[in-house]
Amino acid sequence: MVIDFHTHVFPDALAPKAKKALTESINNLYKPVTDLTVGGLVERMDEWGIDISVTQPVVTKPSQLKTTNEWAASTASDRIIPFGGIYPNTDDWKRDIDFVLSLGFKGLKLHPEYQGFVVDAPEQLRLYDYALSRGLILLFHAGADPAFKPPFRSSPRQFAHILDEMRGGVIVAAHFGGHAQWDEVLEVLAGRDIYLDTSMGFEYFTQKQFLDILNAHGSKRILFASDSPWSNTGRELEHLRAMPITEAQKEDILSRNACRILGLR
Repeated sequence: MVIDFHTHVFPDALAPKAKKALTESINNLYKPVTDLTVGGLVERMDEWGIDISVTQPVVTKPSQLKTTNEWAASTASDRIIPFGGIYPNTDDWKRDIDFVLSLGFKGLKLHPEYQGFVVDAPEQLRLYDYALSRGLILLFHAGADPAFKPPFRSSPRQFAHILDEMRGGVIVAAHFGGHAQWDEVLEVLAGRDIYLDTSMGFEYFTQKQFLDILNAHGSKRILFASDSPWSNTGRELEHLRAMPITEAQKEDILSRNACRILGLR
């Protein structure tokens, strides 16, 4: 079984516009591998042997909260597990988290760059604590993003600070703990109680960086992910399967860990 823990989709009517805008925002650095629709994602999943994809919406303004989450909830199926999203820069964050919970989501996606917040700011820590206390998984974009210029609003040290302040719950730092920040991931995050997803990773970090972090962190808190459509899931899967690690470790990363935190079988 293979679960891709980090993918993106849009409503059919909005997907072409989103594809154009997002591709231009990164100066065409990545060529999308789907048309950004749910149907397009499922077609690629069938091609690459992906059983389940977890979709991650990014709410970039308060007015998107209701429509984005209601649409995301409508996409749920045996192949698609949608997360919800909130816009964190409002005084209504507790109400908004309750709304996400009412729709049955298992987690929230948060993106410090697109949503314009410093990941470990005090006002955000309150939000995380409440969401985690309600049983939501928190998945964060972590590290560099090609659509933005440094300094970036998240780093492994900032995620370590968040862990120091929280009282439990499941936190996922995407891009293996911080895109292009993997030396710092190894220094301050490896071995901590945080999940790292591999999205946009295998074509960027070295095999040594991956193995060093895996050995320090353990396979029980690593999740296979692609960031589709911005990364080719099939190639990411090939890279992981070619790594000199045990089959049990590969199974942890490809599905067992995701099943555990998502409450599947």
